[in-house]
This record gives sequence, C-alpha cells and structure tokens, in this order.
Amino acid sequence: MATFKHISSKNADYGAAEQYLTFEHDEFTMKPTLDETGRLILREDYRIATLNCGKEDFAVACMRANLRYGKNQKREDVKSHHYIISFDPRDAADNGLTVDRAQALGEEFCAEHFPGHQAIVCTHPDGHNHSGNIHVHIVINSLRIEEVPLLPYMDRPADTRAGCKHRCTDAAMEYFKAEVMEMCYRENLYQIDLLHGSKNRITEREYWAQKKGQAKLDKENATLAAEGQPAKQTKFETDKAKLRQTIRNAMSEATTFDEFSALLLRQGVIVKESRGRLSYLTPDRTKPITARKLGDDFNRAAVLALLEQNAHRAAEKTAPIPQYHTAETNRTERGKTQKIAPTGSIQRMVDRAAKRAEGKGIGYDRWAAVHNLKQMAATVAAMEQYGFTPDVYIDKELTRASKRAIETLGEKDIYYIFTPLMPNTSTRIILKKPKTDSSIRKVWLPKTLAYILREWKKSQDELKGFLGDEYQDFDLVVALPNGRPCEDRIILKEFAKLREDAGLPKVVFHSLRHSSTTYKLKLNHGDLKATQGDTGHAEIDMITSIYAHILDEDRKVNAQKFETAFYAKPDLRNVRPPEEPTKSEPATLDLESLVEQLQKSPELASALAALIAAQAPAK
Repeated sequence: MATFKHISSKNADYGAAEQYLTFEHDEFTMKPTLDETGRLILREDYRIATLNCGKEDFAVACMRANLRYGKNQKREDVKSHHYIISFDPRDAADNGLTVDRAQALGEEFCAEHFPGHQAIVCTHPDGHNHSGNIHVHIVINSLRIEEVPLLPYMDRPADTRAGCKHRCTDAAMEYFKAEVMEMCYRENLYQIDLLHGSKNRITEREYWAQKKGQAKLDKENATLAAEGQPAKQTKFETDKAKLRQTIRNAMSEATTFDEFSALLLRQGVIVKESRGRLSYLTPDRTKPITARKLGDDFNRAAVLALLEQNAHRAAEKTAPIPQYHTAETNRTERGKTQKIAPTGSIQRMVDRAAKRAEGKGIGYDRWAAVHNLKQMAATVAAMEQYGFTPDVYIDKELTRASKRAIETLGEKDIYYIFTPLMPNTSTRIILKKPKTDSSIRKVWLPKTLAYILREWKKSQDELKGFLGDEYQDFDLVVALPNGRPCEDRIILKEFAKLREDAGLPKVVFHSLRHSSTTYKLKLNHGDLKATQGDTGHAEIDMITSIYAHILDEDRKVNAQKFETAFYAKPDLRNVRPPEEPTKSEPATLDLESLVEQLQKSPELASALAALIAAQAPAK
C-alpha cells in the first residue's frame, strides 16, 4: 500500500537535504548519527540522482537559480518541497520491487509531475521502523527555472512560468495521490485508497509523539525491571488515541445522540456541533479537537449512523417473541402427542441463502419459500386491516458535482462522496441534502408499487449473494448491477429505449412528474396541500401556476354542479332562476289605433306630417 507525504522546508541550506538522504540520522532528533571518531555514518544502501542540475551539485544549482531570479532570499520563504513515496513492505517479496526499480519509478514521477524544477531523487531500502518498506524521497527547489506546460493540478498562469514558485495546494495533493495510485496499479503493486480519509487519522506529529512516548515508557519500564518492580503500563497512548477509545466506547453503548453526549460527559468530554461538524473538548484542553483530526469514524455522519444501528439492534432485542399455544384436542386424541402450532400473528422471514450456507437441504428450502410467501401475504393483509399504507421517506438527493461545488457545500450538506471509477475525474457523485426543506418528505406508495419494490429488493439480494465482495453495497434501492449509484443520465437512456420499444409518444422522463401531479389533482378534486406534500414543491403557488388548467376544468365542473344543486331548486332560500326573455312577434300596422293617437296628440300629427314631407321626392 504505497503512501504519499509532503513536507515543506524553509531551510536555506540545500545541502542538508542531501546530507539527510545519504547519511544516517537519529529518528527522533533528526540529527546525524556519528561514529566513535565523530564522523558521519554513510547509509548502507541507497540510490540517488539529480534532475535539471546540469553538472553542478543540487545545493549549488538551487542557490544559483535563486540568485538569478531573486527568489528565496527571505527567511520566511519556502525554499524546498520534500515528497515521499513509501511502498508496501510486501511488494519486495510478492511483486518483485527492488531499490533500482523504485528509483526508476521515482525519477519518472519527478520528471512528469515536477518539470522545470531542480530535484534530487533518492531511494532507501528500509524505513526508520525497519519494516522493509522501500521508499523514494523527492526533494525539489521551490523555484521553477523553465517554462512548463499546464498540468492538471495547476490553476494559475504563474504555475507554468519560469522564475515562479511551486505551490502544493489541496488540489495538487489530490492529483499526486491519484497518480501514485495509478502508478502502483500499472506496476502491479499493492495500493490503498489515498483519496479518501481514514477511519483513524494519524498525523505526522501524532505518529512521532507516540514513538517518543513509547521509547520513554520502555526506558522507565527497564529501570523498574532492574529494580524488581512490575511495569504499570507497557503501551504508550497519545491524548488523541485515548480520546478515540473513549468516543468508541460511548458509541458502542448509546442509541441516541443525547445519550452519546451524556456518556462522554461522564468521562469529562464535551461534544460540540457547529455547522454540521462535531468537535470534542477534553478536560485538559481549552480548544476542542475536531472530528476531522481524529478520523472519519468520529464525524457526525458516522456517529449518527452507528447510533441508528444500535437503536435498531436494541429494538430487535426488546421485540416480543411470538407466543405459541397448544392445539386443542378432543377426547379421542388425548392419548396422542399434541401438536404445537403457531398463532396467526406475523412471524419473521427465513433467510434462505443463510440456511443453505449452513447446510440445510432442499426440503427445508422449499418449506422456507412457502413460509416466506405466507408471511408476506399476512403482512399485506395486516396492513390492509389496520389501514397501514407503505411509504418512503425522502431525505437525500443523488447528484454529480464538481470538486469546487463540493467544497462550497461542505460536510454539513453532504452525506457521502462516492469513489470515482477513474482517479483523474474532476467531478464526484455525491449523496447530499435536498435543496429545500420541503423536499424532505414522506410519500405514501400505491400497494402495487410496494409489491414491485419488494420483488426488486429480492432480485437485488440474489445479485449481492452471487457477486459477493465484488458488489459495492451502498444500501441503494436504485443501483447499477454492481451496486454503484445509478445516475439520471442512465435512467433517461433506459427510459428513452423503453419508450421507443413500446411505441409511446416522445416525452422526457421528467414529464412523468407533471403527469403524476395532474392525475393526483384530478383524483383528489384539487387538493393542493396533499399534492404539494407528494411533489415536494417549496411553494403551493408553484402548483397553482403550473397546473392552473387542471383547476380551471374543475371550476367549470363546479359551476355546473352548483347550477344543478342550487339554482335548479326554486324553494332553496326563495331564490329563483332568472326568467328567459320571450321572443316578440313581428309588429303589424293598426290604422284605427294610429288615427286615434293622431287625434289625441296634435304634436305627434305635425311631427308625422313633417317626416312625410321630408321623405317625399322633390318636384
């Protein structure tokens, strides 16, 4: 399992780096080891080479370049960067890794990823702990002396220019670790995942604190043994190691976060939560230790997940055991052995795969299959009898995001980051908190859909048993055959294929959500609040604006129903429907009535005479 470490140095003595690589040093004080005459002791076996130094010594070449560009002249300037690639001790015996081969890999890595820098590459056959791990030291001058092409980890124009300095950013370290993993994979060497955190994060400082503490403890125990006294302690533990053990003990007993906090408080440890991150304050400190410094097992997501498992385990232990009653027998059967039969209550399902692995025969497997079917039917019947409806709780969202977006979101809103298939990808599939609080909701499922999901889960479990360790189990319902998350692009592709095979109209997959909302509004007669709870819209106005045509159709129906139920009943509160206007008959001329009117009204007679005179043709 190759590891990759970085150390920046402000030491202006470039010769000290070469001295450390070629001569023996004390592992604790980092000072050179001297022989009886006071001379340096040369290391027994090593390989060393320089790059971009010409015919000069590494230290001389670096100082000349610094003077030429006027860089690295201040005390606070970073003068060099020290990278260490440490291979697995098993690689020498199992994979044929030699010092010469490791040196060649180190020189190739340096030339490819640190172009334009003066560098020294040295390989040692063993480490300070004498475990047999071959490791390569790469020390580069922080100043770049040549113009280089833009590499994937560079994000500024100055990162390629001569006369500018090397920057070891988080993105650069991620890139270097990915390249080390790729190199080990290519060379068929042992390798672990360097891109994700470890369960117990041991820093360089804590590692050496444990080493020095253990050496001091061993010295004290040797003194006690010489005096004939027993040793009180044989293994030294750092403060962080003790804190990890205390937290693990509390996590193993607690079932809720409050109980977890109370158990730690008994040990004098205070748990604090800030922006979704946990920190632990011990009695001897004024500043808390963050979960990130302890390891991934101690962050908020890991703690809550373990507490939830403990709660489920405790609930299973306290669940009542089904009681069995003796079957009643009549007088003629008193002499026979009475049969013990279970009651009609729902019983546990039988894990057929586990029973087959235990050596159960075909007869038992057939009985277990029938038993499981009966319990499924009993479960559905009980749900229908007591009004239970299957439901799902939606509180997570699967999406693909860039590394910058992941850093912006932070640990608070991200539950899990899936390991990419290719190490050099710029994006990651993440499981995160939904965009709005209304998206976190419970959705009740139709019974048919629950049956489909049950069959899907059954086939998924069979696939897990068939693939074994090759199945990447992330506890996902919708997953690929190997267990990895199924992105929306795969679903869209399969939906388009299904649509073409069935000869359906060309619609997008997201339109199914609108269709579902439309049918729900029609079936529940425009119940906006219930529909909003299923769709997860943040505002109810979103439904009324998008699906207003559905509501308008229902309003028309409501108008017709109101007419039938209200206005069609004349006795209802003395309300009468408006009378329809009667059609007028065409008018006919009555001469007698006209003469009578003209005699009674001289003004009307004169107005009629003037009208006739105006319409008469001129002579």
